Amino acid sequence: MQRVVLSATMATALAVAGLYAMGVQNSLPAHAAVTIPAPASDVAARGTSATAVLAGGCFWGVEGVFEHVAGVRSVTAGYAGGRAGDANYQTVGGGRSGHAEAVRIVYDPRAVSYGQLLHIFFSVAHDPTQVNRQGPDHGPQYRSAIFPQDAEQRRVAQAYIAQLGRSGRFGRAIATRVESGGFWPAEDYHQNYMRRNPRSPYIMAHDAPKLRDLRATFPRLLAPRPAA
Repeated sequence: MQRVVLSATMATALAVAGLYAMGVQNSLPAHAAVTIPAPASDVAARGTSATAVLAGGCFWGVEGVFEHVAGVRSVTAGYAGGRAGDANYQTVGGGRSGHAEAVRIVYDPRAVSYGQLLHIFFSVAHDPTQVNRQGPDHGPQYRSAIFPQDAEQRRVAQAYIAQLGRSGRFGRAIATRVESGGFWPAEDYHQNYMRRNPRSPYIMAHDAPKLRDLRATFPRLLAPRPAA
């Protein structure tokens, strides 16, 4: 019988998928969408391209949601908040790197605003009341965080968190932090993971419901086809 040798990347990907599959049966239910008000203030549209960096638990599902938003040109899974030398899955997974699993969203501000991206982020992409976790995933690398790219994004993000806290829609305090730090893309096998692995037990249990909520809650912001 021919011997098959897996590369380190392939082996890591299979191990990750296996661990998630084993954990699905004992995990919490998927986050349900929460109807919340839109931001009272927003970033003014300037130019034809802007970037947002958001962290809301496992980057597979957050990436999968924003890939389906109209005006979004690309979504990249990666790591934000720590050092460049620690921006790899093995180190980040240890929970001591300072990184959060995050996504970098490149979008057309003429088609979708920063505030609308935050509206989706808080409503359907994750549960902003969970501290250092999302569903079955535990650790500071799964924290809820926003990494503003300029002072105006920071102002809008902070104001929206305060607005949501006053609204009482979540029933618990908002745990989302507004942080600073760079962004580094994750390994290739993490990119477009939800789209490439729609039958993964983890994706079906925790991320597919987010897409259904996006379609139901934000039908006017749906893209005709997923972004890259």
